[in-house]
Amino acid sequence: MSRDFTDLVHGILMLPLAAAALQALLCRRLGALASWISTGAAFVGAGLALRLLTASEGDVRWHAEIARLGEISLGVGYLVDSHARLMLFVVTFVGALIHLFSVGYMADDSARGRFFAGLSVFMFSILGIVVADNLLMTFVFWELVGFSSYMLIAHYFDRDYAAAASRKAFVVNRVGDLGFILGLAFCLSRFGTLQFEELRALSPAGGWPFALGALLACGFIGKSAQFPLHVWLTDAMAGPTPVSALIHAATMVAAGVYFMARIFFLLDPALLQAVAVSGAGMAALGGLCALAQTDIKKSLAYSTLAHLGIMACALGLGRPELALLHMAMHAFFKATLFLGAGSVIHGCHHEQDMLKMGGLLRKMPITAAAFIAATLSNCAVPFLAGWYSKDAIIEAAFHSGRAAEAALLAVAAVATCLYSARMIRLVFLGRPASDAAGHAHESPWTMTAPLVVLGLGYSLFGGLLAAQMLPASCLTVIAKPIAAMGFHPAAPATVVGLVALALGAFALKFYAAEPGRDALRERFPRVYDVLERRWMDGLYRWYVDAVQRRVAELVAFLDLLLINGLGVRWIAAGIPALLGFLSGRVFHGGQARAYAAWTAAGVLFIAWILIAR
Repeated sequence: MSRDFTDLVHGILMLPLAAAALQALLCRRLGALASWISTGAAFVGAGLALRLLTASEGDVRWHAEIARLGEISLGVGYLVDSHARLMLFVVTFVGALIHLFSVGYMADDSARGRFFAGLSVFMFSILGIVVADNLLMTFVFWELVGFSSYMLIAHYFDRDYAAAASRKAFVVNRVGDLGFILGLAFCLSRFGTLQFEELRALSPAGGWPFALGALLACGFIGKSAQFPLHVWLTDAMAGPTPVSALIHAATMVAAGVYFMARIFFLLDPALLQAVAVSGAGMAALGGLCALAQTDIKKSLAYSTLAHLGIMACALGLGRPELALLHMAMHAFFKATLFLGAGSVIHGCHHEQDMLKMGGLLRKMPITAAAFIAATLSNCAVPFLAGWYSKDAIIEAAFHSGRAAEAALLAVAAVATCLYSARMIRLVFLGRPASDAAGHAHESPWTMTAPLVVLGLGYSLFGGLLAAQMLPASCLTVIAKPIAAMGFHPAAPATVVGLVALALGAFALKFYAAEPGRDALRERFPRVYDVLERRWMDGLYRWYVDAVQRRVAELVAFLDLLLINGLGVRWIAAGIPALLGFLSGRVFHGGQARAYAAWTAAGVLFIAWILIAR
């Protein structure tokens, strides 16, 4: 690859960092200027990523050593292959449109400068993960993503729930990152390198250790909100809606899937089997829990959990190319759904309860059209973006003979159509359920333009565009499953999809109750309560109160008894005190005759030393 393409990657990576630095130094109080600087840098980066995506040359490789420990070299570098090119385009393109949406959404926010600087830092961090050529550089940017997401979720830091949500996201991700850093240490001690290409070339005869893949996968479990570290994702809705779109659509949660595809050759088959089962279970659980949410953003957050589970299942089935394909398609329609939710919230004067909406199809036609188009893609309607990847993964599960995973994915597909139909019915159809919905208005062009591009463009035609417009040399692995997709009425995935769509149509009628009422909660309150209850949060709360706190109290008691008592007071302080007491009794008695004797003895001792020499 020529030097020009290396400079292109330099530009893609450093543009958002330069924008963040400029805003921090010069534009902290100039919110409007800061927003356009950040948005301009994002669009330029998207243009550079598109140039790199459509290039016919090979992979981009660049490396610079920053330290050497014996024979171990540590450094930074780029490895931009076909997978990285796709991820670069998705992150920069969707990120740029989210920036543009934020210009309108955050127009009245007094802290716009800080918000857009945080967006730029976030973009820099996620792009660093995408282009990294080694595990150390990946981990550094991995932590930067965690830090910048913490800042963005806590944008409204004066609100208790936002501060608590940001802390929760930060702490839960650190649990996963502990395993990640232990995996780095294990890899370095066992194989002496962290370079992806060097590790791939090693290929140990006995296979890669199970522990290595399991430890590295801990980072994926935390960042991509897989069971049991999924509890932070729905709470992250406390941040501004553009942050929710950025975290849940194409960037932070997708980073874990991309990372697993990057290190797929390191993963043991037994680990992949566990990932497949866990991912399929997460897909079913997330889809069902979305049925018991009244907050529009939290319902979409559970939808994201379901799709992340589908991607994880694809990885576990040994199909990383399908996981990356679904990551790209999901980015388009899920970003549209979150931005559409933000437009609805903005138009309804910051109302987020779906039971207080209704009738918005007539009042917000552009938002409604984009949202419904993305919803159809989310439901995997044939030949829309989501169908090309989601049905391919379900089909792969059936043909792999994985009955449990296939059944759970089928449940997820049905649940997707149910909660999507519920959302459309409660938000856009029927009559307004509140004054906020009755006086709703369409959003400004900076918010509707990204909806049109993502919702009416890529959510509908993303699969066709990827199959027909992207060069085969660029996306050989990714384009292959798209080109092979066809509508087969007898295929298991097609049957599941048609049943799910039929049940979705039934859900439109089922939820056609009076405005402000939820049919599932009224007719099946126990089912609704089971789906609404945060079981894992309760389990973690019990663990902290009943186990961890008691262990901490025991450790604190031992600290006071042994370290503070025995070590500090008895040894570190007691011995010097005893010596001081003895010296006071022997040398400082207050008698001139004793002082003269000790002085004479000291002079004789010094004289003896000098004469002995």
